Amino acid sequence: MGFHEVRFPANLSFGSVGGPERRTEIVTLANGFEERNSPWAHARRRYDAGVSMRSLDDIETLVAFFESRQGQLFGFRWKDWSDYKSCASSREPAFEDQVIGLGDGETRDFQLCKTYASGAQSYTRPIAKPVAGTVLVGLQRDRLVETVHYEIDDTTGVVSFLDAPGIGVEVYAGFEFDVPVRFDTDRIQTSVASFQAGDVPTVPIVEVRV
Repeated sequence: MGFHEVRFPANLSFGSVGGPERRTEIVTLANGFEERNSPWAHARRRYDAGVSMRSLDDIETLVAFFESRQGQLFGFRWKDWSDYKSCASSREPAFEDQVIGLGDGETRDFQLCKTYASGAQSYTRPIAKPVAGTVLVGLQRDRLVETVHYEIDDTTGVVSFLDAPGIGVEVYAGFEFDVPVRFDTDRIQTSVASFQAGDVPTVPIVEVRV
């Protein structure tokens, strides 16, 4: 899959509409009860970038970005302003934000992830596109130093330790992250007259698996 490690202009994604989408298959039985199943292990996010266009300069920037990605052909990074940190939006990421694994004395590579919890249930989302320079890592509540204790691949979200964490040692991480997406259309229609009148184009964006 073609992917460009470039972020859609963050000032243009601010104010966009979107969020996670799930796919649930529901069968209603003869007795009125339901059987529900989901073929997706992870949600897929969708956005509309058009609502954040505020000027003709924004439209020009959008078209340039769209053409550089060749429409739907190449994926890119997207900042979801409602969910882009390992912690609450009001806080700055800290190395103890998320537990991303337990050491077994042999494993050196750990995937960044974010856990969403409500009541007794939780969901763990893999994070594949961390923002460069924001990843903080620790073991057993002790912060480590990048390049001295570990390396981070900003294109995959994999943390690689120089020495494997010991058995039962909790691996922590804090970070900012982007969503891997692509345009969900091969056509963008704009009109100077309608835009000045308050009518903005529809620019669908959809998350991709990487």
